[in-house]
Amino acid sequence: MPRLVLCLLGLIALCGFKFNDVEYPLPDFSKNSPEWHARNDANIPDEKELKAILRSVQENKAVFALNSDDYDKDGVANQYDPSPYDWREIGYNPFAALAFLNWDHKWNNFSFQGEKLDKAVAALKKAGITYVRMDFGWSDIEESEGKWDFSRYDRIVNLLSKNNVRILGIFSYCSGWAAEPPDYLWCSAPRENKFFVNFATAVIKRYKNKIKYWEVWNEPDSRTYWRPQDMLVRYTSLLQDVYQSAKIEDPSCKILMGGLAEAYKIEWIYKNGGRDYFDIVNVHVLSSPLRPAPVKSAQSAIIQVKKIMVRCEDSKKRIWVTEMGCPGVPNKSTVKQWWNGKNPDEQQQADWVKLVYTDFIKEEQVDKVFWAFFRDTQDHFGSGVDYFGLIRSDFSEKPSYKTLEDIIKNWEPPR
Repeated sequence: MPRLVLCLLGLIALCGFKFNDVEYPLPDFSKNSPEWHARNDANIPDEKELKAILRSVQENKAVFALNSDDYDKDGVANQYDPSPYDWREIGYNPFAALAFLNWDHKWNNFSFQGEKLDKAVAALKKAGITYVRMDFGWSDIEESEGKWDFSRYDRIVNLLSKNNVRILGIFSYCSGWAAEPPDYLWCSAPRENKFFVNFATAVIKRYKNKIKYWEVWNEPDSRTYWRPQDMLVRYTSLLQDVYQSAKIEDPSCKILMGGLAEAYKIEWIYKNGGRDYFDIVNVHVLSSPLRPAPVKSAQSAIIQVKKIMVRCEDSKKRIWVTEMGCPGVPNKSTVKQWWNGKNPDEQQQADWVKLVYTDFIKEEQVDKVFWAFFRDTQDHFGSGVDYFGLIRSDFSEKPSYKTLEDIIKNWEPPR
């Protein structure tokens, strides 16, 4: 095992790493608990990744107090920070949310236009949520080939970074000019992979100093979000190409497969040769808390995924659940049911939040759960799905928000 890896795993004390004539001390993790190692070893960078991180540190002239106990000032002491020079990585922390912060269009009622975005970020920070999942829309950024506009996303990324909220960025969906004719659908696979790869690489290049985790599309196993539905053959080809380009642009970034609507379909990606082209398994688990044994039901989906991972010789990867939630509708609401049947009310939603982040999160290998959604989506889906939020569309807090806020405040990270 290389000297650096030994140091980072805490097997050699008082170790440092020299990069471009600067000596960077590294913590000794050997005395940390087995739980800490189970949850954090996957986040420890290898030598190639660490060089990329330190190169970014030097290029951006980041100033670290090398005699402090928190080099990157991310709020996690070096002793418990698996990557102490990388602000983007705060180690194992399960609390996250899906927030449509890029929604500033007519079709979504300009949900986060202007001060609405500021209110949302303030609410995220108050709750203690440190990761958000959000789209980086291809049609926003490259509406026509070669014409780039990052202004919307610069504002969002800078605001989140300023408030110590990290980002899982989704490369989504197809820009009209690059879609398959004759329909040119937003959910179409790109006409040629290279168009999408160029877009994704440009986004990584622009934000690699602030964003480490990237997701390639959303729910490619669903006809709603990806066509053609060919058992993920076409999608896996795109995943492979994006992964290779992403690792050239930023060797320290981490790539997630597009979150799967039906978790068992991960087997299709393996069958199509995709095993080595994602770093983290990504699935959606949307169970109803009103059904019997909801936690056990949700865990069964993860257990099934883990069995597939073992069978496909990929059992070491970590799992992120990037959508898990349910409605929380007002009392006596006549809102149309969601796809899982009767809509839970606001208190039942809060009770489910508690079970998710106290019981479900104990499932081995699951590192993060993104509550879907952070804010209600007013009249968008036309059903209980519009009430998935922890906060209402007017930004008032639901009981579920307070529940999660209290859980986060009382959470004891592994040491």
